[in-house]
Amino acid sequence: MAEKQTAGRDNLGEFAPQFAALNDDVLFGEVWSRESELSLHDRSMITCASLMSQGLFPQLSSHMKLAKKHGVTKDEMVALITQLAFYAGWPKAWSAFGLAKEVYGD
Repeated sequence: MAEKQTAGRDNLGEFAPQFAALNDDVLFGEVWSRESELSLHDRSMITCASLMSQGLFPQLSSHMKLAKKHGVTKDEMVALITQLAFYAGWPKAWSAFGLAKEVYGD
């Protein structure tokens, strides 16, 4: 079983409690926990692809760390970024590779 997500409450609990609850309980509590449809590995790959495509690098960094915990290998992350370079843009790939090097090592 996945560990309980508390990032929403930890970071926004007092400022935006409803958003924090939705983040922790619905997104990570209900959606991410449905492993019969998609594994955590696959959800992480999909999420990283989406965040890179949108250029949301602060969130991508966090999700790359989570992806590594979910078994996404360095080679898989490199392949994901390389594939998306042609669809999401070369500069986004360069930025994503910088994050991947931090997460997976040089």
